[in-house]
Amino acid sequence: MKLVKRISLFMTLSVVMLGLGGWGALKAEEFFYPHRYSHSMEQAGTETADSFRQSVSQLADAVSSVGRGEAEEPEPKEEQEQVIETAAADIAVVTADTLYLVEQVNLDKGTVRESEETIPVMYIGLNREELLKALSAYEDNPPLTELEQGFEAIELTAFSKDRVAVCKYYKEQKPQGFYLMVADHFIVVYEEDRSTLYMNTDILLERLPDSLQREIMEGKFVASEEELYLFLESYSS
Repeated sequence: MKLVKRISLFMTLSVVMLGLGGWGALKAEEFFYPHRYSHSMEQAGTETADSFRQSVSQLADAVSSVGRGEAEEPEPKEEQEQVIETAAADIAVVTADTLYLVEQVNLDKGTVRESEETIPVMYIGLNREELLKALSAYEDNPPLTELEQGFEAIELTAFSKDRVAVCKYYKEQKPQGFYLMVADHFIVVYEEDRSTLYMNTDILLERLPDSLQREIMEGKFVASEEELYLFLESYSS
């Protein structure tokens, strides 16, 4: 029993002596090298500050990049629509206030007559391309009053929202015969040679009397322009 107590006391003293020796060694090292640990702490603090400054710099760069990205974003849809509407508004169209000038040229006599007329209602609201198409349709199927004057062609010579000018060409018609014939159920007029188309009409063959239909299907001869226009006026819708 006494032996066990002696061994325990010896071990306790050994542990105490070992602890005191380690503590003394640390104190002695701190005494002889006072700046050793302070340098390590300062270095650690410097590294921490550098890391913080780098993080702040990266965050600033990210914010700057986002700002540049927003500046480069496409314009909002509403602004694009406004640009389109503005461009569309710049396209010139015919209005009720547009000045309409007509130049009539007699190809036989070489005379020219200019006049200012009221703009036709059918032309109001048309742009240049649309007006050209309308004039082309007018040239293909001119009114009877124009044909009576020897109408040949029409040409657009000036176009703007303020002023539209057209040139009409006329040529005196020599007395000649015509033939009334059928094409796609409509009456058409050929010149005396039966091969040169003189004009199209909107007269349906089915609307004419049966006897007249048979004559036209065989080719009805009309001796003069006066007789032709009387027929067209009688059966035009």
